[in-house]
Amino acid sequence: MGFKLAAFADEADGRISHQIKAMTENGVSFLEIRGVDGQNISEITPQKAKEVRKQLDDAGLGVWSLGSPYGKTGMGEGFEEHLESFRRGLELADILGTKHIRMFSFYVPSGEQEKYKEEVFRRLGCFIGAAKNSDVILCHENEKGIYGDMAVRCAEIHREFPQLKAVFDPANFIQCGQDTIKAWEMLSPYVEYMHVKDAMADGSVVPAGKGIGNLSYLLSQYKGEVLTLEPHLSVFDGFDKLEADEKTKMGYCYPSSRAAFDAAVNALKELI
Repeated sequence: MGFKLAAFADEADGRISHQIKAMTENGVSFLEIRGVDGQNISEITPQKAKEVRKQLDDAGLGVWSLGSPYGKTGMGEGFEEHLESFRRGLELADILGTKHIRMFSFYVPSGEQEKYKEEVFRRLGCFIGAAKNSDVILCHENEKGIYGDMAVRCAEIHREFPQLKAVFDPANFIQCGQDTIKAWEMLSPYVEYMHVKDAMADGSVVPAGKGIGNLSYLLSQYKGEVLTLEPHLSVFDGFDKLEADEKTKMGYCYPSSRAAFDAAVNALKELI
């Protein structure tokens, strides 16, 4: 399996220079860019994006996707300002040289998905309309609490909007009580790329292959080119003061964000 690796490198460090260091030292070629020097990617200026692009180009790295928060708002929040932010995001994607924007389908009250379906679809349609004249591929990520949290509703979205592709996140499905193999069978025709994130039955995130996400099976079925690593592993302040046996009892917990990032990359490479 000759996958190219991308990562949310802001989990290694908030500073872009240190993200570049973490990526190059771990042999990760692409960034799913989310946090940049204390700002969310949706908040940076075009000038800042140009500076980041130059740093990445100089290091021989690229941006695979904007790890944006678009669609990660509630039904009661104003949409027009959010849509304007999305339009700015299209410009940022162009500057950073990426063809992908990760997005969501809005937080809805639990059990009231059907009530809000029409408005969710209207808003998604606005995103798609705004991106129509660009060459950006919009990619919907399953996320707990949003309309498209379970595979059946994700499938509804993709049938309604064939141009909207899927980001498949196994851990997010586990946290919603969704079997990942059944989700894959339902959504694989729409998948543009995968997030590599595993979890236990209680929802706690663990290194790839250590949870119940069936990652070995999913990777054997995945026909895409790029995998994006999203570590989400626990960092424990004071870890270095623990005795060795206490560290063992704690399981997957790390002394620093960089150590957690390195462990996540190594687990994925081992799994591949």
